[in-house]
Amino acid sequence: MDRLVGPRTLAERVPPAAFLDRIDAVDPVLHAFVPEPDPGRRARLAAAPPAPGPLTGVPLGVKDIYRTDGLPTRAGSALPPAAFDGPEAWLVSRLRAAGCVLAGKTVTAEFASAAPGPTRNPHDLAHTPGGSSSGSAAAVAAGMVPVALGSQTLGSVVRPAAFCGVVGFRPTHGRVPADGMVAHSPSLDTVGWFTADVAGAAFVASIACPTWTTVAGAARPVLGVPAAAYLGQPDATARAHFDERLDALRAAGFVVRTTAFLSDVDFGAMRVINRYELARTHAAWFPEYGDRYRPQTAAAVREGLALTADDYGAALRWRTEFSEAFDQQDVDVWVTPAAPGIAPRGLGHTGDAAMSVPFSVLGAPAVSVPAGAHAGLPLGLQLAGPRGADERLLAWAATIAPVVAGPRVTLD
Repeated sequence: MDRLVGPRTLAERVPPAAFLDRIDAVDPVLHAFVPEPDPGRRARLAAAPPAPGPLTGVPLGVKDIYRTDGLPTRAGSALPPAAFDGPEAWLVSRLRAAGCVLAGKTVTAEFASAAPGPTRNPHDLAHTPGGSSSGSAAAVAAGMVPVALGSQTLGSVVRPAAFCGVVGFRPTHGRVPADGMVAHSPSLDTVGWFTADVAGAAFVASIACPTWTTVAGAARPVLGVPAAAYLGQPDATARAHFDERLDALRAAGFVVRTTAFLSDVDFGAMRVINRYELARTHAAWFPEYGDRYRPQTAAAVREGLALTADDYGAALRWRTEFSEAFDQQDVDVWVTPAAPGIAPRGLGHTGDAAMSVPFSVLGAPAVSVPAGAHAGLPLGLQLAGPRGADERLLAWAATIAPVVAGPRVTLD
């Protein structure tokens, strides 16, 4: 079997037992979930009365960088779980209090970085699901849970959502508390989640975000397309597909404005911020457990250790200037490919985050929506908005998504 797709929406409210049956049937092939230390835990949860709340009985997948009471946290690594001990992650507690049932921990690339886990793409098992939130995106795409938590430092929600054909939302940096999440690069790390549709992502946001407000009748947005230099990164197929989606948006009455923004992006400065902070995050673990790190992660930490405070300071100053330029753009929603192409073949890497990196560095909210397919694999459209405009972004995404979507995939 090479296709295991079929996301279910939150509105369907399928009983938890049906999702757990789906996990039992599909996950031995897909490997989206971390193996359970207690094989009977899920069955007991399915039989127990769910807690009351707006998400009563909704099974939840949790990326294995969130501390979760009752399950160990390893962050996709070989380090002992005791290294990550601490209170349950704020967001996990928030969703459990709203009635979610913990379906399990989902696979992450090691330390939410580049060394991938065993998860496969539900559309074609020979392809990556993306990363680092690989298990969460795949679990939603395969209909094992209707919502799963991920995180994004550079591209770890937007890219796997695109590769797996689901919706992935990352709010404005800091808008939802990241307490209890194993850090990667704190000034970039943002919580996020995956759902089958934009309505589901917005419903979760209304619960997850303490300051969420209802947006009624948001005016049609002005759509911004970044500079040609930035859009030169996708492959020819992805770019042609993106241009077709822009034509569809114009035909639907949206104003699409081509801009010079992102004509000169300093990816080197972005890398300095990421690597410098990563090395400091691992300052306590790496000296003791460095031999347990996978080569990709160890190399990234060592790269960060070689950077100086002056290097980091210069990169932060560049980010301030970049942020000021972003704030001056007269655009409501930025529209870009969510990834440079379809999910690459092979499980040894998770793909390229280049399309989402600039918006991640800015701390801007972003959502990936399904936008058709090529060669049987999904393509996604990234929609990004001004910082703090999360409510409006999702309201606008709800009007954009139907225009750019391909046919919905049903359960096998």
